Amino acid sequence: MKGALLVNLGSPESPEPKDVKKYLGEFLMDERVIDVPLWARTLLVKGIILNTRPKASAAAYKKIWWEDGSPLIVLSEQLQEKVQEQVDFPVALAMRYGSMTIKKGLQELVDKGCDEVFLIPLYPQFAMATTETILVLAEEIRQEFFPDLKIDSLPAFYNNPEYISVLANSIKDDLKGKEYEHLLFSYHGVPERHIRKSDITKSHCKIDGSCCATPSKAHEFCYRHQCKEVTRLVGEYLKLEPDTYSTSFQSRLGFDPWLQPYTDRTIERLGKKGIKTMAIATPAFVSDCLETLEEIAMEGEEIFHEMGGKEFSTIPCLNTNKDWVSLLAKWINEWSKKPIEA
Repeated sequence: MKGALLVNLGSPESPEPKDVKKYLGEFLMDERVIDVPLWARTLLVKGIILNTRPKASAAAYKKIWWEDGSPLIVLSEQLQEKVQEQVDFPVALAMRYGSMTIKKGLQELVDKGCDEVFLIPLYPQFAMATTETILVLAEEIRQEFFPDLKIDSLPAFYNNPEYISVLANSIKDDLKGKEYEHLLFSYHGVPERHIRKSDITKSHCKIDGSCCATPSKAHEFCYRHQCKEVTRLVGEYLKLEPDTYSTSFQSRLGFDPWLQPYTDRTIERLGKKGIKTMAIATPAFVSDCLETLEEIAMEGEEIFHEMGGKEFSTIPCLNTNKDWVSLLAKWINEWSKKPIEA
């Protein structure tokens, strides 16, 4: 029997510092998140970050925590339930970090009789710290605990025309009746070295003004290109004027160069430029989470107002948008009709 496993990022068990510390420890010790030698990662994470950051992060989580729990978890569970309504075989949910492990998700499907699984990282763009770490861990778990299980996975869908249509229409629907001078597409940031490490050509990605727009097989795994492509395709779909929208990257950590322009500085620049109304979309995520609900909707708006801006509109992620639910179900059902390779 076939089954599908949706996989998202994860969340602390609660917004209390001890749970946030435990979650951050697992997340930041992932070698594909902080990709430095183990000794350096251990020193940075366990010696510095986990002694300074959990309290501040817990305060941020408390600002956005829902009565039902973590917004990311609640929204992901709702998505799984709605997708299940349109699929005739089991659809399970797991998280890369936290207690809702990939092992538990696979075990749930195996217990229901599944011997073929469609693994769906809930990230439109490929990145080492998102898609790749999910796929690598899932394969390690399969080899150790479920050697007879066959797993296929959904590739990055950033340029899938159906996805672009769903995303663009969700943005258009949210902006109905709202005035905005600039639409900012903000994506989660990654260190520049991640882009170079993911370059299968070992030469194309120079992170300059041209490589992302120059056709290359490196784009299959280039997060920067894929983010810029989502912005471009949505801009074309919505027929946006070129100077009315742009791309930025948020959530940088440490002192290494990360993808630019930075979202906070872009918001600041737009405010200083005299932009009074702006909207912001976050297409690196399919479910609202700390980064969208606190970093963008709260901190971003505060920066904009400090710079003289007036109206700041945060566009929700796809969450349980009915067209997004239907598209996910369609992809799963189409996969189920194809023979899976061992």
